[in-house]
Amino acid sequence: MGSRARARRAAAMLGFLGLLCAVLGAVMIVMVPTLIKQQVLKNVRIDPSSLSFNMWKEIPVPFYLSVYFFDVVNPSAVLLGEKPQVRERGPYVYREFRHKSNITFNDNDTVSFLEYRSFQFQPDRSHGLESDYIVMPNILVLGAAMMMENKPMSLKLIMTLAFSTLGERAFMNRTVGEIMWGYEDPLVHLVNKYLPNMFPFKGKFGLFAELNNSNSGLFTVFTGVKDFSRIHLVDKWNGLSKVKYWHSDQCNMINGTSGQMWAPFMTPETSLEFYSPEACRSMNLVYKESGVFEGIPTYRFVAPSTLFANGSIYPPNEGFCPCLESGIQNISTCRFNAPLFLSHPHFYNADPMLAEAVLGLHPNPEEHSLFLDVHPVTGIPMNCSVKLQLSLYVKAIKGIGQTGKIEPVVLPLMWFEESGAMEGEPLQTFYTQLVLVPSVLHYAQYVLVGLGCVLLFIPIIHQIRSQGPRPGPRDVTSQPSVATEPDRLPSPCTPLLQDSLGGPPTSPKA
Repeated sequence: MGSRARARRAAAMLGFLGLLCAVLGAVMIVMVPTLIKQQVLKNVRIDPSSLSFNMWKEIPVPFYLSVYFFDVVNPSAVLLGEKPQVRERGPYVYREFRHKSNITFNDNDTVSFLEYRSFQFQPDRSHGLESDYIVMPNILVLGAAMMMENKPMSLKLIMTLAFSTLGERAFMNRTVGEIMWGYEDPLVHLVNKYLPNMFPFKGKFGLFAELNNSNSGLFTVFTGVKDFSRIHLVDKWNGLSKVKYWHSDQCNMINGTSGQMWAPFMTPETSLEFYSPEACRSMNLVYKESGVFEGIPTYRFVAPSTLFANGSIYPPNEGFCPCLESGIQNISTCRFNAPLFLSHPHFYNADPMLAEAVLGLHPNPEEHSLFLDVHPVTGIPMNCSVKLQLSLYVKAIKGIGQTGKIEPVVLPLMWFEESGAMEGEPLQTFYTQLVLVPSVLHYAQYVLVGLGCVLLFIPIIHQIRSQGPRPGPRDVTSQPSVATEPDRLPSPCTPLLQDSLGGPPTSPKA
C-alpha cells in the first residue's frame, strides 16, 4: 500500500506541475508579444537610456566609399563630334567615419544634431592610387559654357578669351586625389573675385571637397519617446520643413527619416523613405524580398524603377524637371546651376539611349542596383549598398570655342558606392538583445504549454491504471462437468443437504 500511495502523490505532483506550466505558457502567449514590443520600443527610440542610442550617436558600422571614374579615352575625337568612349577606373576605396555632435534634445519630442564625416584612403582595398591620372570633362568650363548658351554673343566671346588666357580646356587630366578633394583652378579664383556668390565653394574645387571633415546640415528628428508613431521622422533640415530647389510642393517636401534608422515592426507593405542632402530630395525605396544576415532576419528594400523617371513616365517627378531621357534626374538647381544629373551607375534602369550614346557602358542589376537590408522588427539597417552616378550634360555652344563640335550627350563622370554592414561586438549585442532573447521567449511559451499538457495526462493515466479490471458474475455453465478430487470428499453438510433435497440421488437404471 505504501508504494501505491507514493505513486499517487508523485502523479498528483506532476499533474500540479503540468497545470502550472500550462498556465504560465498561456500567460506568456498573451503577454510576451506586448513585452517584446515594449522592449523594442524602449531600445530603438532616440534616448540616452536605449540600447541603440550609442549606435545612433557613434555609428559602429564600418562604412566604405568606393569611387569609380569614367576615363575619357578619346577627348580630341569628342571635340570633333564623335561618340565619347570611356573606360571605368577603380574602385578607389575610402573608409568613411561618422559621428554626431551638437546633440540637443528639444521640448517637442525631437532631437537636433550635426553629423560629421571624414574619409581615409584604403590602398589595400583599391585598384589604383590617388596619384592615378584621369581624363574627364572639365565641369567648370563645360558647365559655365552651358550657362552662357542664351547669353549675348559678346559675353560668349569674352568667356572664350578668358578661358584661353587661363589655359582652360573642355577636358582635363587630373589625379584622383585632385578630382576628389580639390585642386587650385585660376577660373575659380577669377569668378570668386568678381562674382563672389556664383560658386558655393571657395579656393579648391573637387567633387567631394565639401563632404570631407564637414557635416550634411542640421537635422531635427523625432525621438519617439512621447509619440512612437513619428519615431525617426525628420521634422526639419537646416530649420526648413521643405526645400526650394524644385518646381512642385511634393518634390520639395522633406519626407521620411535621415536615412539611418526607420520605425520598427515593418511589413512587406512598408517603404523606406529618407531625405538625402546630397541629392537635395527625399527618396523612397520599396520592399523586394526577405532574407537573413548573420542569423538576423531582414527585409531587402530596393529603388523602384520610377526613382529617377522623368515626368512623362512618372508624373509626380515632373517637379524635378526640366528633364531629358527617363532614368536621370536634373540636379542643376541645387548644384550652382551646372548641368549635372543623378542616376544609377552606367545608366542602369534608364532609357537605353543614354548608355548607347557612350561607348564603354554596360549596365546590369547585379553590379549597379542599390539595396538596404533592414531588420523589420527594429527598423535598424544590417547591410546596405547605395550606388549613384554623377553625369554632366555637354554640347557645343556657339561662340565658345573650347566646346568645339561636341554632340549633345549626357557624359558620365563617376559613380560611387556607399556600403556598410554591422559586424563584431555591435552585431553580437544586437543579435542577443533584440533577436535571440525574443526568439527564446517566443518558443518557450509554446514549449511550456506542450509540457504542461503532457504532465497533466500523467495523474489521469495513473488513476485509470490503478483501478484495474473489475471481476464479473460467475458463469456456472462454464464450470467443468467432471468434479475434481477435492469435490468428492465427504462434507459435514452433505447429509443435511441430502435431507433437504429428499434423500440421496438415485442412480440410473441399467
